[in-house]
Amino acid sequence: MAQAKAAKQNSKLKPQIRILFRKAIAMGPGKADLLRAIGETGSISAAARQMEMSYRRAWLLVDTMNQSFHTPLVETATGGSHGGGARITEFGKDILDRYERMETKAMASVARELEDFAGLMANRKA
Repeated sequence: MAQAKAAKQNSKLKPQIRILFRKAIAMGPGKADLLRAIGETGSISAAARQMEMSYRRAWLLVDTMNQSFHTPLVETATGGSHGGGARITEFGKDILDRYERMETKAMASVARELEDFAGLMANRKA
């Protein structure tokens, strides 16, 4: 019974990887989610709405990512007759893929420890 409880708790626990570049977080879980949302919506503003964040916050995250790498991860197009938009560059897709692989490897490497850790967590409803 205790193992089942720990396994259920473990499904909620996961390590988070943040890649620091100078003083900025170049890539982390929130930025990866934003890249995915931009890929789905084709727009920074639509991605921001989907993620329930301000456009300014989303733009600052995109700007940090673009400044942190030698090639932009996101390209934007200004408005016009068809409106503006944004897209993830091929380099951005590669960075996102590499980040997701690191997350998968991190999770696999600490799975046993997370299971043990879950058994030590408080059983409170949030």
